Amino acid sequence: MAIDELLDSTLVARVNALRTEFSDVEAQLGDPHVGDDPKKLATLGRRHSELGPIIDLADRLQEVATDIDEATELAEADPGMADELRQLASDRRAEAEELASKLRSEMTPTNPDDDRDVIVEVRAAAGGAEAAIWAGDLLRMLERYGERQGFRVEGMDSSPSETGGYTKATIAIKGDGAYGRLRFEAGVHRVQRVPKTESQGRIHTSTATVAVLPEVEEVEVEIDPNEVKVDVYRSTGPGGQSVNTTDSAVRLTHLPTGLVVTCQDEKSQLQNKQKAFRILRARLHQMAMDEAQSEVAGERRSQVGTGGRSEKIRTYNFKENRVTDHRIGMTIRRLDEILDGDLDDFVEELRLRDREDRMAEEFGA
Repeated sequence: MAIDELLDSTLVARVNALRTEFSDVEAQLGDPHVGDDPKKLATLGRRHSELGPIIDLADRLQEVATDIDEATELAEADPGMADELRQLASDRRAEAEELASKLRSEMTPTNPDDDRDVIVEVRAAAGGAEAAIWAGDLLRMLERYGERQGFRVEGMDSSPSETGGYTKATIAIKGDGAYGRLRFEAGVHRVQRVPKTESQGRIHTSTATVAVLPEVEEVEVEIDPNEVKVDVYRSTGPGGQSVNTTDSAVRLTHLPTGLVVTCQDEKSQLQNKQKAFRILRARLHQMAMDEAQSEVAGERRSQVGTGGRSEKIRTYNFKENRVTDHRIGMTIRRLDEILDGDLDDFVEELRLRDREDRMAEEFGA
C-alpha cells in the first residue's frame, strides 16, 4: 500500500515537497560557513525543528502501509494464518488512519512565533482609577500564569497609579512556547465589580488592554542606531514624584515609525536602555508581521479572534463569580482561581479552536 492510498493527492504532494525542503535545510545546516550568518542559522534551525516531526510521521505512515500490504499478501498465500493476518492488517490500518490524522495536524500551519518568549504590555483603559487597579490585577494574573507554566517572569517597565495598580506596565515572560500560550490574552479585558472607593455599592465596568508581543533576537530585527532618538530622564513614581536621584530612565523614539518606548524600572540607565531596545524590537517585529498578514488575500479571521487590542475578549463579573471568554462562548465560575493565574481551561480550548480553524482552512475539514 502506498502512502497516497491513505492521504489525498494534495497532501501527498505537500509531503513530498516538505521532504525536499527538509533535505535542503539539512544540507545547508551542514555547510561549515552557515555559522557566519547567525540570522540564517537561527532561521534554518527553527525550520528544521518544524519539519522534523512531519517527516518522522510520514516515514512511520509509509512503514505501516507497507506492513498492511505484506500482511494482506501473506493472508492470501497462507490460508491457515489468513484470519490472524487479516486482523493484523486491520489493526495496522487503524494505526495508519491515526497517523494520517496526526500528520494532517502537524502539517497545519501554526503561528511562526509560537515558540518564542513574549513581552506583555498591560494598560488601563476605560474606568479611571478603577481601570488602573484592574490593570494591576490583570498583570498579576498573567505573571502567575507564567509562573504556573514554569516560565520566568521579568519586570520591564511600569507606571504605577496614585490610587493603586498601573496606568501601564510591561513584563517579559520567558520559556519554550510562551507566545503560543499567551497570545490569546491579547485584547480588551472587561471587569464588572464594586470598586473599593464606591460608597453606594454600585457595580462599575472598567477595562484594560493587553498586548502580547513575541520577543525577537537582535540579529532578527536590525535597528539602525541613527534612526533612534535616545532621551534620558529621572524616573518617577505615582503622582510624578521622583524615585531616583539620577537620570536613569530611558525613552527611545524610533524615527521612521514614530514608535516610542520608555523604561524606568531599573536603577541603571544601561539596563533600562537594553530593555527598551528589546521592547522596540518586539514592536517592530509585530508591525512587520501585521503588515505581511494584511497583504495576504483572504486573510484568516478565526473565531478565536485577531488578537487586536480593540477586541473585547473576556468579561470578569465579580458578583456572579463568573469569567466569560466571548470568542469561544466559554464561562468558568471560579473567578478567584482565574485571577490567580489558573488560565489553563481557557488557553487549551482557545488553542484547540485555533488549531481546528487552521485545519479547516488548510484541508477543508
